[in-house]
Amino acid sequence: MKKGFALLLIATLPVFFSQCGVNKQISQAKTLGDCRYTIASADSIYLAGTDVRQFRNLEDLNPARFPRLAAGLLTRNVPLDARINLEITNPTNRLAGINQLEYRVLLAGQEVFNGFLNQRIEVQPGGGKTRVPVRLNTNAYQLLTDPKTRDAFGDLVQNLSGSPSSKPSKLTIRIKPTLDLLGGQINYPGYITIDQDVTNKILMGN
Repeated sequence: MKKGFALLLIATLPVFFSQCGVNKQISQAKTLGDCRYTIASADSIYLAGTDVRQFRNLEDLNPARFPRLAAGLLTRNVPLDARINLEITNPTNRLAGINQLEYRVLLAGQEVFNGFLNQRIEVQPGGGKTRVPVRLNTNAYQLLTDPKTRDAFGDLVQNLSGSPSSKPSKLTIRIKPTLDLLGGQINYPGYITIDQDVTNKILMGN
């Protein structure tokens, strides 16, 4: 009888620990939803291979001054590459964490960037902070030519360049944690949504 119970216990241990691991992931992901998010800074920003700091005025987007930008407009391929540093603050008394997440960045209601971050993110409780670098890559041709986004994108470029005359740009960042459950991946229900005004001080991290 004792031997049978022991065998049953051994057989159920993997399921028990697996369930504990699942519950732990869900708890930490939920806490991540209770955290505060800010875009702390941005760097390594290039539009059509040109450092965005050269575009201090909207007039600087003149393709005649930048042959690579002109070529990109002709071929409808204007690469925009950047890195934003997302700061996450955990005000709760629980550990926040996730191993993977999907992200989407919107400007003027239009999706500008999307991607997948495959790394452990952990934020300690009681006001702990973590900075997460996020790479952004997109073809900005549509943003430059579509009347719905052209002005908003021009303002964003000016803010990213550090121009003192630019007005704040509103970005929306949507984050969806991915849980690793029993050998498969399941998306966290809904998105964590962050709305933030990006100002001309973002390059300096102010």
